[in-house]
Amino acid sequence: MNCIKPVLGFAAFSGTGKTTLLKQLIPLLAERNIRIGVIKHAHHNFDIDKPGKDSYELRKAGARQLLVASGKRRALMMETDLDSDPDLEELIGLLDYDRIDLVLVEGFKHVPFPRIELHRTSMGHPLLFPEDDHIIAVASDTLIDTGQLPRLDLNDVTAIGAFVESWLENQGI
Repeated sequence: MNCIKPVLGFAAFSGTGKTTLLKQLIPLLAERNIRIGVIKHAHHNFDIDKPGKDSYELRKAGARQLLVASGKRRALMMETDLDSDPDLEELIGLLDYDRIDLVLVEGFKHVPFPRIELHRTSMGHPLLFPEDDHIIAVASDTLIDTGQLPRLDLNDVTAIGAFVESWLENQGI
């Protein structure tokens, strides 16, 4: 990927706690003055707008792109005709690089970019890292063999934050 800002993903099977971890990790990184952009993959059709709202009605009337903006927030909704997953690099290109230092990505585990694997042994899923050269660390809730990869405690968000911060510093951007 040819992105201007560093991109770090979190890959895991559904239900492992990717969103829960990010909700804890983002404020911790923000306290360290790291401005975060996030891209979250959805495996299904979704709608962030509500019926009856002007923006919803304008989009349903046929607007292919709709930008809702106030002094505090902006939201761009775009209708697509894709039958496949969105292109991660294209999505990253939609972000305002002047306002972020790091892009965190939830999902897109089949796209080649650096990511941390989240693993809960009790869920019974196989580890991803043996088959994925783009995993740079494994965060697990139990002691597991991660080979040469760093093993992080999935329940220690401070340690995961320190790892992300160190990784970001090593990107040289």
